[in-house]
Amino acid sequence: MNHPHLFADPHPHFCSRRSFLERTGSGFGMLALASLLAESGLLESSAEAAVQAGPVNPLAPRAPHFPVKAKSVIWLFMNGGQSQVDTWDYKPELEKHDGQKLPGFDNKTGFFPEEVGGLLKSPFAFQQYGKSGTWASELFPRTVAHVDDMAFIHSCFTATNNHSPALFQINTGFSRMGFPCLGAWVSYGLGTVNQNLPGFVAMYDTLGRGLPKGHASNWGAGFLPGVYQGTALNAQGAPINNLARPAEMADAQQRAQLDLIAKLNKRQPGADDPELAARIESFELAYRMQMAAPEALDVAGEPESIRELYGTDEKRCGHFAKQCLMARKLVERGVRFVQIYSGGMENERSWDGHIDIAGNHRQFAGETDQPIAALLTDLKQRGLLDSTLVVCCGEFGRLPLAQKGKKPGRDHNPHAFTTWLAGGGVKGGVHYGETDEVGHKAAVNKVSVNDLHATILALLGLDHEKLTYRFNGRNFRLTDVAGEVVKAVIA
Repeated sequence: MNHPHLFADPHPHFCSRRSFLERTGSGFGMLALASLLAESGLLESSAEAAVQAGPVNPLAPRAPHFPVKAKSVIWLFMNGGQSQVDTWDYKPELEKHDGQKLPGFDNKTGFFPEEVGGLLKSPFAFQQYGKSGTWASELFPRTVAHVDDMAFIHSCFTATNNHSPALFQINTGFSRMGFPCLGAWVSYGLGTVNQNLPGFVAMYDTLGRGLPKGHASNWGAGFLPGVYQGTALNAQGAPINNLARPAEMADAQQRAQLDLIAKLNKRQPGADDPELAARIESFELAYRMQMAAPEALDVAGEPESIRELYGTDEKRCGHFAKQCLMARKLVERGVRFVQIYSGGMENERSWDGHIDIAGNHRQFAGETDQPIAALLTDLKQRGLLDSTLVVCCGEFGRLPLAQKGKKPGRDHNPHAFTTWLAGGGVKGGVHYGETDEVGHKAAVNKVSVNDLHATILALLGLDHEKLTYRFNGRNFRLTDVAGEVVKAVIA
């Protein structure tokens, strides 16, 4: 006797017993395979597995690969290319050979091959500072008080003499667009502590001198989920657009709206897609930021003594001072990565001293010296310097030769630039690497951009070879297939 009501129709995925056994059997096989891969160390990194599996919160804090002191980064970016031989890389031979030709020099090294002159001595006086006896120019009368907390890498070099590709390379490890920047990789690898603020914040020039070349690609996430890209603060007006909810909308209404949007998105095909998850999280983050961000970005509420320390009311440096003070407030509140650009688009609007290197560098050093010194002082007195890695460099250096003009300048130099680091497990008072006798090329213990990135990641507890993301059929990493950690600058 038939009892059709006792037998339900099979699930469409299992239209036959054979199909059911095939699917469930494959599942058990995959479990066994996953176990074998894990034992062999062939599974994806924890960050990659978490993100590509579509976690509920892609910015949830994650443990580093190994224990370290640094938890956050503040990158002070000297946009345009700071001259190493006029700042931190003292070269007395330049004075001895001032005006002479540099034997064997390739005129195509810089950007203006027809304007190459002779060797040019630094227009700035140098002297030694601190217990480490660090040589530094007169451009940084306040920052030099911290040289014993700073590690200098004098032998950095890059692969291009043009701003845009050089900016992409120093930020992303590649000299072309489309790759995630360092801040995005750090956010991807470690998440962020404060879920009410962005994990990665970028600040560009606030004096109307424009964005760095390449614009937002410098703080972009590339092929990583969009949630890891930098949140750029506006140069003028409210730091973040559309942060305040409409006056006619109550908090309960906005919360209900966001819940409905999330519910509808999750019903769509491919609801577990990381890009969709990132978009949903961006709405949620914006909602949470409405309360947290205004307080974190408000420097007016700081004690007068702190604002005076940074120089927030000084005409010369007030704009950069406010950004440095905001950076301290952000890392204090758990933001993972902050990048601040000194200078705008190019030439006189940045450290790009083609014309009048003396005037150009005096201006931009005057804008940054007091705020940078104050940032290091403030972090130290609050006990934050140990957990905050401060990095300072530009996209390349400048030639030791004169660029011809009414007032001598210096052209781009991809072969040598200086990077200094402080805090976050850095060994203070250390000098690593050397350039040749006139500062033209890195000569001893050369450090590539890949090496520099590997070192910054190591100071954050991230193994640059393990921090990978699968895209277009291969595993990508910030350092590509290169990179050696500069262990000499790590305490």
